[in-house]
Amino acid sequence: MRSPVRKGWHRYINGITVATTLTVLFVTLPILFMLVSSFKGTAGIGSAAIYPKDPSLINYNTAFSQYTFARYILNSVIVSVTSTALVLALATPAGYALGRLPMRGKMPLLVALLMISVFPAIAVIAPMFLLMRQIGWTNSYQALVVPYTAFNLPFSIWIIRNYMMGIPKEMEETARIDGASPIRTLVSIILPPARPGLFTAGIFTFTACWTEFLMSLSFNSDNNFRTIPVGIALFGGQYQIPYGTIFAASCVAAIPIAILVFIFRRSVVSGLTAGAVKG
Repeated sequence: MRSPVRKGWHRYINGITVATTLTVLFVTLPILFMLVSSFKGTAGIGSAAIYPKDPSLINYNTAFSQYTFARYILNSVIVSVTSTALVLALATPAGYALGRLPMRGKMPLLVALLMISVFPAIAVIAPMFLLMRQIGWTNSYQALVVPYTAFNLPFSIWIIRNYMMGIPKEMEETARIDGASPIRTLVSIILPPARPGLFTAGIFTFTACWTEFLMSLSFNSDNNFRTIPVGIALFGGQYQIPYGTIFAASCVAAIPIAILVFIFRRSVVSGLTAGAVKG
């Protein structure tokens, strides 16, 4: 006869708990350090004090007054929102077609999309820059919107397609019996239960566009079109790096992502689970 399960604090100490705790600390400690350091002065950045002795908003004020950080935020919002909207508008019908409709060559197409989604952007930066310069798109919003849409579209198609595959086919068959067209079926029958997949694809796309650095640095040299990552990277001068201002600007830049993940956390988990299980 097995002995009863021991009760006490030691039952919570196991490999999974220890690994989870270490992972959480590994992720959160740098964020906490950045947040705390953003309220420190120049002299207190390198100190070992956990909390700032005299917390101040001087770093946040410097980011918005000395640098055009508000302009960088506006540029990132325009580029990220536009790219996300285009990706969802294109990935939704594509995911529906690949996941619900019969077609030839579906598997090779899915493999091609998967290969494109993991293709390194740095490999095509040089020819893309020459193309942008030739058509006059450098220092413009479309110089980022079009590449962001193209690079994020394959992965979004995969997410939406995998989630749509989990929707019962009876719903779609009923709509067809009633005479609904494929577009009407997609809009009225498939999209409502597929919203978690759309939220997941949208958040991943928005985050990728919001944090992208290489293409933004390469295609837009005009300060009026720079996004947040490039703007923060150019803070300071040749002999000075304003770490406090960088920390403050980074904290502000992380707020939209944190809000989106917090609001749509259940939809994101549901969308990722569907993609992992039914993909």
